[in-house]
Amino acid sequence: MRISIDMDVCIGAGQCVLAAPKIFTQDDDGFSKLLPEYEDTADGPLVGEAARACPVQAITIT
Repeated sequence: MRISIDMDVCIGAGQCVLAAPKIFTQDDDGFSKLLPEYEDTADGPLVGEAARACPVQAITIT
């Protein structure tokens, strides 16, 4: 699965980090980002949970 975070939409709520802390983190400004090892692909049920938890749907999975 490929994960994308729309940085124009992200509000830094951090719900993705709470749902999947081994895949997502927050940058110095508090916005979501993928951990380096997952910048290309990631899989597992927590990825989908993180996308669903995002209050502004900034995360897409393809």
